[in-house]
Amino acid sequence: MNNLIRLIGRRLVALPAMVVGVTFMVFVLMSLSPIDPAYSALGDSATPEQLEAYRVEHGLNDPWLVRFGNYLLGMVQGDLGTYGQNNASVAEKVFAALPVTMELTFMGLIIAVLFAFPLGVLAALYRDKWVDQIIRVISVVCIAMPSFWLAILLVLVFLGKLPVAGPLPAPAEDFAGWAARMFLPALALAVPVIGQLTRVVRTSMVEELDRDYVRTALGAGIPKTTVVARNVLRNALITPVTVLGLRVGYLMGGAVVIEIIFSLPGMGRVLIDGIAFNWVTVVQGATLMVAVSFIVVNIVVDLLYILINPRIRTV
Repeated sequence: MNNLIRLIGRRLVALPAMVVGVTFMVFVLMSLSPIDPAYSALGDSATPEQLEAYRVEHGLNDPWLVRFGNYLLGMVQGDLGTYGQNNASVAEKVFAALPVTMELTFMGLIIAVLFAFPLGVLAALYRDKWVDQIIRVISVVCIAMPSFWLAILLVLVFLGKLPVAGPLPAPAEDFAGWAARMFLPALALAVPVIGQLTRVVRTSMVEELDRDYVRTALGAGIPKTTVVARNVLRNALITPVTVLGLRVGYLMGGAVVIEIIFSLPGMGRVLIDGIAFNWVTVVQGATLMVAVSFIVVNIVVDLLYILINPRIRTV
């Protein structure tokens, strides 16, 4: 138990350092942009005096480290800066869109898990038989399908049958409407992950089924279903859970593109607006929040890995 607490503590202690690190990287990259935040905020009609006054007011003339420190301090307080001529809050825009991206990501993740785990287990239990061969072909086909291409195909096929555009209901108010609106984009996002995860689950299950303890248990007359359910499945889950954490990053990145195709008001729309209107602070804030969300999700996956892996807990 003490070792488990220590391992969890290390992950949680690393979280702030990782957030600061990714903030630093995003801030550096955005600082290299040739776009003048003052010009993009005030527009063509601004005089040189107004532009300079804006730079002074927002600290754009301060040394780079001072600006980074101020940005970091503001981020801790929930302030990601302002954008546009009305000095609208970047944080409000980003935090309004982030839940949509996270909902799409996790719905895609759930679909991927619901399909990939049973398919991978079934393929391993019927290794080298026709069931295994069919599942392996399906997994290759899924991997070969780019999410954006599949999203466009789903729009064309289900136009008029399922909602592919329009407003997104709040899940708390209209869960059925929300699920119907999110299903197709989540499916487009999940299909390549289904193929990848199916192969990982199958490989992990095959390796576990070939271990000596499985042969010993079967030789002792214990039914195969009992051995698989009580031992093999739990041990075989360790590798797929780790891979799942890495796939979350792919899902979040893909969600930004899928949202644009299905007109969802998520981080994809925020990034497009930021790029189209040269709002550097919006692009910076949106990129930062996606990166921080990815870090937090991977920390959670690391904790799950520790909890389900007895070898890690006892080292």
